[in-house]
Amino acid sequence: MSNATDQIRRPGAGGDARTALRRTVAIVAALNLAYFGVENIAAAMISSVALFADSIDFLEDASINLLVLMALGWTAARRRAVGILLAVIILVPGIAAVWTAWQKLGSPVVPDPVTLTLVGIGALAVNLTCAMLLARVKGAGGSLSRAAFLSARNDVAANVAIIGAGFATAITVSPWPDLIVGVGIAVLNAGAAWEVYEAAENESDNDDNGERAVP
Repeated sequence: MSNATDQIRRPGAGGDARTALRRTVAIVAALNLAYFGVENIAAAMISSVALFADSIDFLEDASINLLVLMALGWTAARRRAVGILLAVIILVPGIAAVWTAWQKLGSPVVPDPVTLTLVGIGALAVNLTCAMLLARVKGAGGSLSRAAFLSARNDVAANVAIIGAGFATAITVSPWPDLIVGVGIAVLNAGAAWEVYEAAENESDNDDNGERAVP
């Protein structure tokens, strides 16, 4: 089956591919916004740094996909600017995680391992769904759709780490697994931000894939 990029390049198929791309990022944005609320509430209930950082990550993902939705069809210069903005946005969860971890060092609290694990499993399911949806269209929107895909892909790795932290917390009854994973999410997002920045810098009008750019 042809991918979204091939469909855009094929005369007469561009409209359908653009519609599919817009529909995909809209669904992904809605899923991320919904689970942001779930994870943020859970993080507050059990005082989890990892869940807090990941909840902000869901909000960041929702923002990225909404920006992608708005920027589709723009010129390469505009996409480049939005791509650089997205790279900055991707850093936000990491900064939040480091700050929260620093505050928690003064009064460490052991989060409930069952809640930590179950919420992590739910987050993994949401992000796997989003990553699979975006993988099908990641080549159709230049750095913008690539930013959305990279963010979802990295979130899958973070969710696996959160689940592992839940098991480790149950065994050790220590706040350290949660703290370490929270800071790890910061490092992961820093790498993703750099990848998105590089992709944005390499934007060109050849990435329009036959779409008419908005002047």
